[in-house]
Amino acid sequence: MNTHRAELHVHTVLSPCAEVEMIPPLIVESSLDLGINLIAITDHNASANVSAVQKAAENTPLIVLPGMELQTVEEVHCLCLFDRLDSLLRFQTIVAPTLPHIQNQPDHFGGQFVVDETGDFIRHEDQLLIVSSSLTINAAFNLVSALGGLFIPAHVNRKAFGLLEILGFVPNDIPLEVLEVSRNLQMADAIKTYPQLTGFPLIRSGDAHRLDELLGANEFILESPTINEIRMAIRNIEGRSLKVS
Repeated sequence: MNTHRAELHVHTVLSPCAEVEMIPPLIVESSLDLGINLIAITDHNASANVSAVQKAAENTPLIVLPGMELQTVEEVHCLCLFDRLDSLLRFQTIVAPTLPHIQNQPDHFGGQFVVDETGDFIRHEDQLLIVSSSLTINAAFNLVSALGGLFIPAHVNRKAFGLLEILGFVPNDIPLEVLEVSRNLQMADAIKTYPQLTGFPLIRSGDAHRLDELLGANEFILESPTINEIRMAIRNIEGRSLKVS
């Protein structure tokens, strides 16, 4: 078994709300400097920079999972994590037609940059990414699950785009495996403050839009850094485990 200190909610310069410092080599360097050896790249409704971060992490101890932060029709943010880049890209082909066709206005929303593994500019993403898909939470969960991915409602305690604020409860018709709380909620206070979280495994993420927001609060004991192993750790079975600070 191996210890993986994980940050599963990381944005790049493809997300218009991310700082320009969120380029692949700096994400990799900063993660390793903090002792983080497992991250997921989760840009808003987009996946174009995942491969660049994976390439930047080659020949380093950092594992980069492919992911996306999907905004559902209910305006709930959800992390969609996969083992394989091709699974994420398949999911992207499903998500893209569900986004309203709105042109990004960089001066208002921020730039949306596709870059290479060195951080060099490739192109602008013209589709505004901080919009809601027409996919419901239930539909998104089913799609991610069918592709072998892990579906995690993001920062559920946040007033903006958080599950509890939007819906007021955790839906009982979706077999959710884990929920994410935001960096400013201490785990000791989570259930006391939000009784709706009782019984659900929790992770805590930095939702990193800047390098100093990389948190790495999740410590997984895994045989290998895969979605199935993470599932086992969340369930605390067969020697796999999760500890959240």
